[in-house]
Amino acid sequence: MKVVLLGTAAGGGFPQWNCACRMCTAGLPPRSQDCVAVSADGTDWYLVNASPDIRSQILSTKSLRAGPGPRDTPVRGVLLTDAELDHTLGLTMLREGAGLRVWAPPAVLDGLRPLRDIVSRYGSWTWSADFVLAGLSVTAFPVSDKRPKYVESTADGPWVVAYRIADPAGGVLVYAPCLKTWPDGFDAFVADASCVILDGTFYSADEMSGSVGGGGQRAMGHVPIVESLPRIAAHPDKRWIYTHLNNTNPVLDPASPEHEAMLAGGASAPPDGTEIAL
Repeated sequence: MKVVLLGTAAGGGFPQWNCACRMCTAGLPPRSQDCVAVSADGTDWYLVNASPDIRSQILSTKSLRAGPGPRDTPVRGVLLTDAELDHTLGLTMLREGAGLRVWAPPAVLDGLRPLRDIVSRYGSWTWSADFVLAGLSVTAFPVSDKRPKYVESTADGPWVVAYRIADPAGGVLVYAPCLKTWPDGFDAFVADASCVILDGTFYSADEMSGSVGGGGQRAMGHVPIVESLPRIAAHPDKRWIYTHLNNTNPVLDPASPEHEAMLAGGASAPPDGTEIAL
């Protein structure tokens, strides 16, 4: 299985356009909003989430560019972990893609009805909760019932899931960019994974209070790195990658003690464009 980290930052990207915090003004390499692409054969590619930066992410990734025909594209479909805007607005940028398939949990599909109505004006897409990916098998694991602020749907959750994507020829990826906690059963879910791409939004539970304010960080639904690192230690046989990094997160700075602690704990936070073979 081939995996490309198309984007690794949280909503708003890094640096964030309306922020002048220490991290955003440090001159560090920019990161786009989190999204990955996966493929069993390097020909048929599937996006996991569709960030608002999806156009530039696709154009900067050679294996995802259009061709060989004038309207051919290797992008076959999109899996959504949730209905948050930073994971779904990119669908509007893909509206020219005739026949695109989108998979998501039932509650997410219901919550996205306003966006689905918009996209349907441009082409006929298939929306489904039953995953059918060429050469890959997908299992969803519920991790949260946190609904996006804009959603009016009363559908039962889960509203946020992690995905286990397996290649029968070898290689298992777990993608979990949003974890409110380390949920029961998650250790078993990642047990046979070759690589786990994990929620790294915040390094600590109070990092925003000292930089950009906001006492409701916990309510955003992201387990901080200092709490997930000890759980990683129980699985030293796999590669751990943090994604969905908030613009306030000090691990964005390779020279920071927090970045060093992350590496010492057995994880990393590679940049956009990183390619992984499993």
